[in-house]
Amino acid sequence: MKNNILKNFAVGFLPIFVFIIVDSLYGITAGLITAIVSGVAYFIYYYVRYRQVEKMILLDTALIVITGGVSIILKNAIFFKLKPAIIEAMMIVLVGVHAFSDKPVLLNMSKRYMADIPINEQQITLMKQLSRLLFVVLFIHTVLIVYSAFYWSEEAWAFVSGGLFYILMGIILVGQFVYLKFIKRPLPGISAAAGDEEEFDVVDEEGKILGVASRSAVHGNPNLIHPTVHLHVLNKKGQLYLQKRSANKDLYPGKWDTAVGGHVQKGELIEEALKREAMEELGIDPKNARPLFRYVMRNPYESELVHVFRMVYDGPFKINRDEIEIGRFWSMFEIRKMMGQGVFTPNFEQEFQILEKHKLL
Repeated sequence: MKNNILKNFAVGFLPIFVFIIVDSLYGITAGLITAIVSGVAYFIYYYVRYRQVEKMILLDTALIVITGGVSIILKNAIFFKLKPAIIEAMMIVLVGVHAFSDKPVLLNMSKRYMADIPINEQQITLMKQLSRLLFVVLFIHTVLIVYSAFYWSEEAWAFVSGGLFYILMGIILVGQFVYLKFIKRPLPGISAAAGDEEEFDVVDEEGKILGVASRSAVHGNPNLIHPTVHLHVLNKKGQLYLQKRSANKDLYPGKWDTAVGGHVQKGELIEEALKREAMEELGIDPKNARPLFRYVMRNPYESELVHVFRMVYDGPFKINRDEIEIGRFWSMFEIRKMMGQGVFTPNFEQEFQILEKHKLL
């Protein structure tokens, strides 16, 4: 997501530098016309190449045409100079809503660019903390853009609108990396949790226990593999039971997911974890479940050694309403038809493909 935002900002700042160059050679009107043409040209190029309308580029192009056109009519470039501040003001609203309310708008936007990457609760907390910092930084930067547009030279305004933005974002990214790498995560990488924080065994790819780490340590460090269990429940008709995650969840709310899934606690046997999770989520005893396979699920934030089980069971189920909205059986045809449509969690879709490939359903 960050790369796409920065890319769109780079495109948005291109007309600014075009304006500065042409303005210094041929005057304000020529500079404004060239800036408008360059913005529209990129919009057309993007559409022709990708056959789609990128909303950020469309918005940016529209603002270039409007602010540039008004500046040409009034023979005053101030309206064009305020365009970057308008864009950032919109970002401030989105970031502010995410930072100071219970509406995870940035998380929802990120799913567009990270559809295949699971996002855990630790990442959600970090995103909210980062959004608060971004809110302050963007607000200050927007004020500087407006001030420089009125009182500083065009060169200074161009630097504030363009170069300074990337410098600030670079500082934030480096600071975030340092914080996660050396401050937040306990050193050495595997350590005991403080206080009552949940603890997990840390294992290698074969399941051999290497040590113990806290939840906050493993969530944010993909070098620490921790075990989890997944249970797939089928009925006698060959339909697969899925749970719909509660709408109150920050992580994939309202998405359909594997029937049972959860972490293995420190010192807990895999079979014990499977029984505990199955009882907690669906009120069922998985005594007839059989192991299928295990695999390492990796993403930039964590790594899990997933132990996958399968059982045949028609019900009844006692759903945990704090975790699950509803549950039902799905035919394989229904699942295949809805794959890639945003109905299921990325984890489920990845695992379902493995199950189908090896004919385990």
